[in-house]
Amino acid sequence: MTIKVGVIGAAGRMGATVCHAVRADPDLELVGGIDASGLGEPLANFGGPDIGLAIGGTVGELVGAGAEVVVDFTIAPAARENLPLVAAAGMHAVVGTTGFTDDDLATLGSAFSSSNCVVAANFAISAVLMMRFAEIAAPFFDTAEIIEYHHNNKIDAPSGTAVTTVERMAAASDEWAADPTEDEVYRGARGGAGPAGIRVHGVRMHGMLAHQDVILGAEGQTLTIRQDSYDRSSFMPGVVLACKRVGAHPGLTLGLDTLLDI
Repeated sequence: MTIKVGVIGAAGRMGATVCHAVRADPDLELVGGIDASGLGEPLANFGGPDIGLAIGGTVGELVGAGAEVVVDFTIAPAARENLPLVAAAGMHAVVGTTGFTDDDLATLGSAFSSSNCVVAANFAISAVLMMRFAEIAAPFFDTAEIIEYHHNNKIDAPSGTAVTTVERMAAASDEWAADPTEDEVYRGARGGAGPAGIRVHGVRMHGMLAHQDVILGAEGQTLTIRQDSYDRSSFMPGVVLACKRVGAHPGLTLGLDTLLDI
């Protein structure tokens, strides 16, 4: 029996890619997509699959279509409005939107009491493993920096993946050396100081999609953990996995680690 899936943000590039991934999986059924852009137009006009579905405008339309799981790839303000409606309708949510505050997550945790929600900073399996490896390595090093690289249309910095990575590394160890820099010739040259003082650098340029280096150093040695996503399709195995497993994980789940048993 297939799982019926609806997509919020279906007219966006990530949303359209999600629609294709859901459509291609034999265990999932794409039943609807909504987006403020392209209301009433076919999904295919925005790069989605040509299956006769038109873009809707409200979460209620996904309810009417019988969606059991809703995938949200939008922006934080829109997700703050839509996800409580998803929860109230008893549908599960798989969320790739970033920019949530601790208060937002607390609200989601309270809202999803009769259905479940997975929020992940990154759905690429390689990125999930990169974050886990960095967390494991952190206690064995006393210096670390993160460099994240994204396409030049990304408006926030650092990325959600970088934020999650540095938070997990800082939580894994409190033995970090102080930054010795006394004179920054160009302001910001040392990047931004994250938790535990771990420096994070954001690169934005043509030719990139989503990439990250975690560089850890100790006396006489360094370790670099590198992850690259060259295409949005890299995120789809994680999205599909979450759609299939969200029903088995009550309440709010942060990240794919639990779903992957790592």
